[in-house]
Amino acid sequence: MRVLQVTKLYTPWSGGVEKVAQDIAEGLNGRVTMSVLTCQPRGRGNREFVNGVRVDRAGSLGICLSMPISLSFPYLLKKLAKNQDVLHFHTPFPLGIISYLLIRPKGRLVVWWHSDIVRQKNILRLYRPFLLRFLERADKIIVATSQHIESSNFLSPFKNKCQIIPFGIDTKKFQITDEIECQIGRIRREHGNRIILFVGRLVYYKGVEYLIRAMKKIHGKLLLIGQGPLESKLISVIAELRLEDKVVFLGKLGNQEMLSYYHSCDVFVLPSIAKSEAFGIVQLEAMACGKAVVNTSLATGVPQVSIDGKTGITVPPKDADSLAKAINTLLTNKKLKEEYGHNALMRVKNHFTMEKMTEMVFQIYKHVLEYPGKVGSRR
Repeated sequence: MRVLQVTKLYTPWSGGVEKVAQDIAEGLNGRVTMSVLTCQPRGRGNREFVNGVRVDRAGSLGICLSMPISLSFPYLLKKLAKNQDVLHFHTPFPLGIISYLLIRPKGRLVVWWHSDIVRQKNILRLYRPFLLRFLERADKIIVATSQHIESSNFLSPFKNKCQIIPFGIDTKKFQITDEIECQIGRIRREHGNRIILFVGRLVYYKGVEYLIRAMKKIHGKLLLIGQGPLESKLISVIAELRLEDKVVFLGKLGNQEMLSYYHSCDVFVLPSIAKSEAFGIVQLEAMACGKAVVNTSLATGVPQVSIDGKTGITVPPKDADSLAKAINTLLTNKKLKEEYGHNALMRVKNHFTMEKMTEMVFQIYKHVLEYPGKVGSRR
């Protein structure tokens, strides 16, 4: 079985979509002939092998409105799509979708719908007909939670094609090692015993400003892992509130170093404020380390990952006071924090493993090939 995954960006670019695409590629490589087509964030295209998976990157002039500007991508898709059994697209990816409709390759079409496009509303009006046509041609549409379907402005007419496959992570990678134990001691000595952790890009929908404002009412240290365009603005907010001693930017860290911070923290917080945050894989990573989570009640899959009152606390978005109250509850109630952390670890092991995710994706590939006349619309 020959499968081409098509995604906007790919590792080493970090993000939830990129992580899922990489896990599927590496998890199924060998069971299928897997390759990946993606774009450079900026620069000339190339071909390389990443952990045994062939990755073709189209050249790009840079990223505008969250999308690579690549003139070569449609030509590369036309070339690589030949003789592929399954084309697996990760959306949102307007360039990929329009390229597909222009080329009309023959392989079966599987779409992983990660989220709606939320912010670029003017462009969305022009793009909408292309997106709907693309979904009409899809054989299967994968979503991570039922809420992805219910909250989407596009998926309702295609419910019969949708299948829920929860995101998964490799739980073995999150176990404590002797090296991590040493790092936990160092981090605790440096930052204290009341550590709040955020991991993610510093972009508008992550809601980091509200988390920073919540720190006015919290006795503890907030550690921020990640980079993004809002960093300078957030630094200004910290200075305005005189929170320099309470908030630390750690920048972008490697996976192994980041694990040490997951295990060191007391509470993990995902304060997202918009539908662009459709799931929040970083929640799973913190939960796999046995950590209680504070998240927000978005109309997406976010509150279906960490469950309010079981694995953490869910609060309204854009509410710094509620964030502070939830975080303080966990910092001051050790028994509750440990109970939620234990439940979080069990929830990941029971529902969100990479093995389960990749096996379900593989079964979808088999299904669309075995029953080509019964799925999708190939008009």
